[in-house]
Amino acid sequence: MNEFSALYERHARDVFRFALSLARDRDEAEDIMSETFVRAMASSEPIRMATVKGYLFTIARNLYLQRLRGKQRHVQIDEAVRDPKPDPHAQAEQASEIGAAFAGMQRLSETDRTALLLRAVHEMPYDEIARTLGISVTAAKVRVHRARKALLGLREDRGGGGPDADERGRTKP
Repeated sequence: MNEFSALYERHARDVFRFALSLARDRDEAEDIMSETFVRAMASSEPIRMATVKGYLFTIARNLYLQRLRGKQRHVQIDEAVRDPKPDPHAQAEQASEIGAAFAGMQRLSETDRTALLLRAVHEMPYDEIARTLGISVTAAKVRVHRARKALLGLREDRGGGGPDADERGRTKP
């Protein structure tokens, strides 16, 4: 081990400078230097003293190139490139909410359900909803309001009052 300590003392500064010139990062250069001496010590081949500096520089360069190739494989993902779909947990939660909404829709009367769908999904004005259902505009507004209120009540019964719900589960204005 004494021989190795002398080798380290003699060449560590040069190997560090060489690694720093390659990596241009002090921490990475220190890592490369340390790993260079570990590999030199663990080598099964004897180190020839005439070429020891070149041998250490070769190890350091190869370590730098390995790190460089590794960095090229690990590219940082930009937030703008991420998958726009929700994660599986959110998808399951959304599917559960959609299922509950459809079940709640089935509990509404046919006229209330149709009025709500025409307004919410098809964005139809109240006067067209009234003409389609053969009711007054006021009745169309009442039916849409009643359907929304019934669905909100079903959601609250399921414990889904949401972040804007008060302590009783009612939605805050």
